[in-house]
Amino acid sequence: MHKRRTTFAKRITRVAQAVETRGVRATYGLNDRLLANRAARRSFAHARPTLDELQQRIVDELRVEGYCVVSYPELVGEERWAALAADADRFVAETEAGLAREAAGQDAGLRRSTKDYLVRRNAWGVTLPADDPWLQAALDPRVLDIANTYLGMWAKVEYVDLWHTPPSDATERKSSQRWHRDFNDRLLLKAFVYLNDVDEDSGPFEYVPRSFPGSELGDLWPWWPGYDGYPPDEEFEARMKDVTVKTFTGTRGTLILCNTSGFHRGGYATGKPRTLATWTYSSPAALKALSERNYAVAGEASSLPEPARFAIS
Repeated sequence: MHKRRTTFAKRITRVAQAVETRGVRATYGLNDRLLANRAARRSFAHARPTLDELQQRIVDELRVEGYCVVSYPELVGEERWAALAADADRFVAETEAGLAREAAGQDAGLRRSTKDYLVRRNAWGVTLPADDPWLQAALDPRVLDIANTYLGMWAKVEYVDLWHTPPSDATERKSSQRWHRDFNDRLLLKAFVYLNDVDEDSGPFEYVPRSFPGSELGDLWPWWPGYDGYPPDEEFEARMKDVTVKTFTGTRGTLILCNTSGFHRGGYATGKPRTLATWTYSSPAALKALSERNYAVAGEASSLPEPARFAIS
């Protein structure tokens, strides 16, 4: 009787999961086509930004390869970069001091989450002032115009944070150190700015070009809204034998823009630390865009351009 009940319970669970999956897909499709994204597409069409040569090249490369790498100071200017770099240095100093206290058995108050191998400045549930330098970096028209053009609509800024990954002697990758797709939007543009020099020992970001939905390798363990995006490691590695994988080593100030609904991984630091700033642009229909943004905004934002106000609304 116990075996029959267990089998029945498993069957019920599978049916419930299938129903939930269909519901998620239907809800996402409805929001993408008719509800949440419709107004965002209309707003973009009525106020389409004019991109310069560098911005247009970035968009073109994103559309073909799913990623683009540029010098962040070149894109946004040396003055903005200098201010951000100084703030990044403060974060690194505070984090390394906290790690030293932690190693001594003291309470360091470091922010971590499910990715316990890295330290975050914000993690989740933080309130950022409207003039927070990294929130302002995400809203900078030089970058936001690229994101809006790539998505074809006014985007939401879903996530803003700084990450510090100290080197580890772990022998196995875990969580986002493994190959995966992000599940919450079909076009999901992430920015990563290296805040130190990153080499093979620092856990560089890696990406499979043209693996985003609708591209050449998009049907490889294909994306769908809510997809648990971790394919079996051995099967994936076997499939990648004839595929070029991009490894993003780079100097401080390297900016990687990437559609992370394509396969990617990073943060497996074995010999040196990796520090980066990251933020995410998604559509209003994204599964987490409205419910699990990692920050709230305090202060007056009325002086921001309309696309920026929309991005944090």
